[in-house]
Amino acid sequence: MKKPGFFIVTLLASCLYLSVHGQEAGLKAYSNFDFVAGNKILFFDDFSAARIGDFPVMWNTNGSGEVVTTNNFAGKWFRMNPNSMTFLDGGLKSVENFTIEFDAFVTKSEDNLETFQISLFSQDPEIGGLFPSDLFPGKDGIVMNFATVFGNNADETDSHHSYRAYNNKTEKILEGKHNKKAFLLQLGKVYRFSFWVQKTRLRLYINEEKIYDIQRAIADKSKIEQIRFWTPEYSETALFMSNFRYADASEDTRNKFLTDGKLISYGIYFDSGKDIVKPQSYGAIKEMAGILSENPDVSVRIAGHTDSDGDDAMNLDLSKRRAANVKKALVSEFGIAENRITTEGKGEAEPIAPNTNAENKAKNRRVEFIKI
Repeated sequence: MKKPGFFIVTLLASCLYLSVHGQEAGLKAYSNFDFVAGNKILFFDDFSAARIGDFPVMWNTNGSGEVVTTNNFAGKWFRMNPNSMTFLDGGLKSVENFTIEFDAFVTKSEDNLETFQISLFSQDPEIGGLFPSDLFPGKDGIVMNFATVFGNNADETDSHHSYRAYNNKTEKILEGKHNKKAFLLQLGKVYRFSFWVQKTRLRLYINEEKIYDIQRAIADKSKIEQIRFWTPEYSETALFMSNFRYADASEDTRNKFLTDGKLISYGIYFDSGKDIVKPQSYGAIKEMAGILSENPDVSVRIAGHTDSDGDDAMNLDLSKRRAANVKKALVSEFGIAENRITTEGKGEAEPIAPNTNAENKAKNRRVEFIKI
């Protein structure tokens, strides 16, 4: 009898601080969440290396901001002050298919609907370069406005998130909105923003909810080169952001599993120091379950990896428990036979990058899928 193939699955244990409507939710709460993070990290910043009170060195602004800690949420947060436009200092390395993720919360807003704005755009050297202040920045892109429930607006029927996709060369504008009041942002609650761009298509998720799926959001052959956060001058909003990850999502993951025999996945999330699989991992685990369902002769070994922070023995034990819980999710949520899956933990023993900065540590908190 032919020996079954095996995958060594090393699943990325990305330690993100995240609140889902103020409480932990099960995986099934994200059953419609099909987001899968890109597998090649191009930029990561959790502000762990920044000094409290300083503006983070890899960012730029025409206003002000600082790195802070809070009483309610773990880790360090980049506070973008009111009346500020904030950019990545080096811009985004342009790729056709990418994902952007970050955690964010808002602390104060006036009685207006557009609390803050996020733009993705292609730069125009003649109009602001990488740091434009125009309402519709660069050559082309998409501007998204996000609303909170605040004051009298909680009862208004026209409260909504909205967007405008534009091309300044052709004066083309496409606009729309998401008007489900239940998904307006609550002040002081952390939300996970997940953007997924595939050439012209943009999908945006806030926690488990798909807010947009726009087929022609990005202009043909456009190169997205920057992200801008804007807290407008008419607003008293303070926007807090952390765990920013930008990744290349060009890889054909299913083909890589079966031909190259190795895949690093960054879509499995855990809180720092904990082993419970967060519900935001649903899309990545579902993708792996699909591979296993389509290839019934394939068995899998799940191996967890950590960065070098903390005690070696504790990291080893943590990685083992995380791997075991990923197996549990595949078995209980997706019906994969238990005898097809083995697990192991590697701890910090096999880094793929030096543990010298936040970006490299994010690469080392991982799970790999290797066919043997």
